[in-house]
Amino acid sequence: MTAHAPVNPLDLSVRHDGDVAHVTASGLWLLDNARDVEAMVNALDVGRPGKVLLDLSGIDAMDTSGAWLLHRLQAKLEFLGARVTVENLSEDYGELVSGVESHHPPPWTPRKRKISLVWLAETTGRQIVEIGRDAVAVMNILGTLVMVLANVVRHPSRIRLISVAHQFDRAGIGAVPIVVLMCFLIGGIIAQQGGFYLRQFGADRYVVDLVGVLVLREIGVLLTAIMVAGRSGSAFTAELGSMKMHEEIDALQVIGMRVTEVLVLPRVIALMIALPMLTIFGNIAALIGGGLVSWVYLDIPPFSFMLFLKEALTVETLLVGLTKAPFMALIIGLVACVEGFKVRGSSESLGLHTTLSVVKSIFMVIVVDGLFAMYFAGIGV
Repeated sequence: MTAHAPVNPLDLSVRHDGDVAHVTASGLWLLDNARDVEAMVNALDVGRPGKVLLDLSGIDAMDTSGAWLLHRLQAKLEFLGARVTVENLSEDYGELVSGVESHHPPPWTPRKRKISLVWLAETTGRQIVEIGRDAVAVMNILGTLVMVLANVVRHPSRIRLISVAHQFDRAGIGAVPIVVLMCFLIGGIIAQQGGFYLRQFGADRYVVDLVGVLVLREIGVLLTAIMVAGRSGSAFTAELGSMKMHEEIDALQVIGMRVTEVLVLPRVIALMIALPMLTIFGNIAALIGGGLVSWVYLDIPPFSFMLFLKEALTVETLLVGLTKAPFMALIIGLVACVEGFKVRGSSESLGLHTTLSVVKSIFMVIVVDGLFAMYFAGIGV
């Protein structure tokens, strides 16, 4: 037969004696009762005493959660301006409470940043170094991708067609509605704005030329690439970053699989197929939007719109836009994969690199578009 000492009921009460408040705690301040203890701490109302005597003689047992709630209770009382004195705290529990207090995180303070020439030079230098590292990482993965692609060409059975089809379904087919809708709206806006100004000079008819050439050469592929970078590029980075956090990529390398062949190549191939097709859908949607607005706003009927469009456009105009699409897709895929591989073991790092992936991809897409514009202008196309 075993005899157990009686356990005090769980309680946190207060008794006032003039300017002094006597707070008495009792019971088991353990994890099992943490919710009840926290409710008592939150509900305790001591007014605004000058001094608080915190009597802990009734506490039968305490663990880390109880020590943490006791620390919260002391902080609450001190925040009211009271001078807190702890009484009857056993030596063992005192060490536990001291340990909790020593591990209390420091209060958050806003980071003060002094703007100066030194800070500006340091920040610029860090950004340049980071850009250089990114360039090296992209060239590294591009070189590995070329080697893997050469191996796949020699051994076509190594290409993972199911993975390519899966990525194409997500990056290509899944993006059709949003790309079509956005290009439709942009085409209509270009027609309305162009018509608003050209009508003042009696040149309404040239709205068709403006919409057709601008959409097929620049806007269609550029908007589509930006949408793909924001939608699919960020998804690639998040997927690879999550795999990196869970050490799945390390596991692939341990079992002898080439990460570039398994993870990067299917995504890049899918994007390089999907982006030109999305561009075609986007171009058609933008022309339909421009045609509708021209009909409603400028009284240019669809038949005349198509006739003027046929006169304004050439095959070269269409090819100029479509030629850029695979290169933009390659850039988006490489940047997304590089940022995904740079993720470290925290959700904060995952979010940061996903954001950087979108920003860098859009920036590089615009740079590539500018380079192509200069190239085509140089060869007279």
